[in-house]
Amino acid sequence: MAAAIKQFADLFKLRIGFVISFTALAGVAVTPGALPAWKILVLGLAVLVSSASAGAFNQYVERDIDACMRRTRRRPFVTGELKHGPFWLGVIVAMLAISVCAAAAALNFLSALYVFLGAFVYAVVYTVWLKRRTWLNIVVGGLAGSFAVLAGAAAVSPDPDPRALILATVLFLWTPPHFWSLAIAHRNDYDAARVPMLPVVVGDARAARVICASTIVLVATSLLPLWYGMGWWYLLGAVAGGAVFLAKSVKLARHPSRLTAFACFHASLLQLSLLLSAAMLDAFW
Repeated sequence: MAAAIKQFADLFKLRIGFVISFTALAGVAVTPGALPAWKILVLGLAVLVSSASAGAFNQYVERDIDACMRRTRRRPFVTGELKHGPFWLGVIVAMLAISVCAAAAALNFLSALYVFLGAFVYAVVYTVWLKRRTWLNIVVGGLAGSFAVLAGAAAVSPDPDPRALILATVLFLWTPPHFWSLAIAHRNDYDAARVPMLPVVVGDARAARVICASTIVLVATSLLPLWYGMGWWYLLGAVAGGAVFLAKSVKLARHPSRLTAFACFHASLLQLSLLLSAAMLDAFW
């Protein structure tokens, strides 16, 4: 049973899905207006299911790449535990359709469109079109998280709020340094699979400097909502999380290694968690 649950969670990338759902809820929190609890629940589930469908599609398409990488070669489509064929493709498409239709019925068309675009960007634009072709893959792929924020904001109001737009921009800017840190730690895997992640293309040292510069831009952008009325909770979360991420990115730039790359990767997760939590606390208190 435990193995089956783990396989299910890994196939649908549920850890990522819960993070994406959390960003959608942050989009709700920073947008003026009220949303009934049941609609918030539908939004969270719609984003989670659409994200899960995109995660499963990613593994469905990338079984050849995953077979070349140590950290992914035990995925079920690689090992044959799940059969690569029309059944699973149908399940994936059905999950996305159900999530988008649920968002459209319970929320509004615009929110449903953003739910769809988040999954589409990750599954098709990033996975199919860009990942094997250019180091810009994850830059464009960062829009997937941005659309989750916008889906939450649009569920409250179709008129874009500056705070929600900035938060969506923060998610866009956060994804590259987050993922490039992981790519440095697993550069040999990406090199073996011939995936042109930035460290493979320019080397660890240059990639680490790009991560540091990207983090500076990210942290500066994350402070902009303060000009639009965000309060002390948000300030504390943005500064604390940003300081940790900046410190680890500077250390990575000075001493690029697998160890410092992993530290930077985990710092990025902490920064995002603190920022989103602070945004929600600020809205409710």
